[in-house]
Amino acid sequence: MGTRIPSHQLSGGLYVSGRPEQLKERQPTMASRAVPYTGGDIKKSGELGKMFDITVDDPNPSPPPRPSRLPPPSSSSQPNSGSARSGPNSGSLGAKSSNSGPISKKSSGPMVPLQPTGLITSGPLGSSAGRRSGQLEPPGSSGKVVYGSSVTSLNEEAKLGFKVSKPIMWVVVVVAVMGLVVGAFLMVAVKNVVILVAVGGILVPVVAVVLWNWAWKKSGLLGFLRRYPNAELRGAVDGQFVKVTGVVTCGSIPLESSFQRVPRCVYVSTELYEYRGWGGKSANSKHGFFSWGCRHAEKYVADFYISDFQSGLRALVKSGYGAKVAAFVKPITIVDITTENRELSPGFQRWLADRSLSSDDRVMRLKEGYIREGSTVSVMGVVRRQDNVLMIVPSPEPVATGCRWTRCLLPTYVEGLILTCDESQTADVIPV
Repeated sequence: MGTRIPSHQLSGGLYVSGRPEQLKERQPTMASRAVPYTGGDIKKSGELGKMFDITVDDPNPSPPPRPSRLPPPSSSSQPNSGSARSGPNSGSLGAKSSNSGPISKKSSGPMVPLQPTGLITSGPLGSSAGRRSGQLEPPGSSGKVVYGSSVTSLNEEAKLGFKVSKPIMWVVVVVAVMGLVVGAFLMVAVKNVVILVAVGGILVPVVAVVLWNWAWKKSGLLGFLRRYPNAELRGAVDGQFVKVTGVVTCGSIPLESSFQRVPRCVYVSTELYEYRGWGGKSANSKHGFFSWGCRHAEKYVADFYISDFQSGLRALVKSGYGAKVAAFVKPITIVDITTENRELSPGFQRWLADRSLSSDDRVMRLKEGYIREGSTVSVMGVVRRQDNVLMIVPSPEPVATGCRWTRCLLPTYVEGLILTCDESQTADVIPV
């Protein structure tokens, strides 16, 4: 017995095999309107303007929708009836079931204005909302900032020294001592002072050169660092010592200055100096009379990024996690307490109290220096490439300047990663 194949008749009277095609219900399409070109104007950009409470210009205003009428409540005992839905979500069912009515705005705080850079941030420019980044202190605390191990604390000044061969130094010392002894003996025995005068004529220039180098040691080193040529990161090989100049940006832990609370810095320093007169109190063990001595110092530096001016490449500067860093940033005096001006500001008194420092009758100066994000900085270190990451790390060997005979300067060396910033801290920085 054969199976009958189903067939059906078309509208034209023709019979065809197969079942008739079921017409699918067409989904309703939502009406759309053409969006005009805004030209960058926020007031014409629709929802973006509404986010910042800006009046939106609607070129095609739509008529107000008609309020929807709700059916009368049914007395059915089904679980989805009106009596069963009288829970916490009931009450404004009409507003929920209809999208044609106005939606009330609910905001948890003040709306943030759009920044000039176009970025939507959590606070206005220059706000101190991000002060807790990197610190271990509780929020809202105005005490001393405590950083973790990822931030390097520079407790000592940059170590500078003369790179002179020790055998040569010992030979000069031995010859000078022998000449003095022989000259003194001949002067006493033979009454001849020629040898003593000759030895003295040799020693006086030597001592003068040593004193000259001791006085101009730091200035000579800074001049050498400024004249050192910049390298291009694009062609730098792994292990090459380079000097890179560019704009810096903060890493994962931005710093903040101690007294002025300058945010988003890559290096900060705050130093309290005291003047010691005749018989005054010393600020430290090396503080002499009639001079300024450092009583308290806070210097911190963390990892940051630098964008090379020549190649445009961006490198990670590894100056955190206890790295050896020599920073040459000139601080400025922000508080000056003299014998005539004894009035301490409340902020300075609070700063002293947070660090358990006395504020008795002393002549004090508070100096602060920092490198803000967007400043132009020169970094000298060794290039490292690891997993496609370009880094600049401290040099394992001291950096020597070499002899400069025209200035009578001996070779001076400095250890660690070198940071120099010649910009004034009151000048505007490049926004990044």
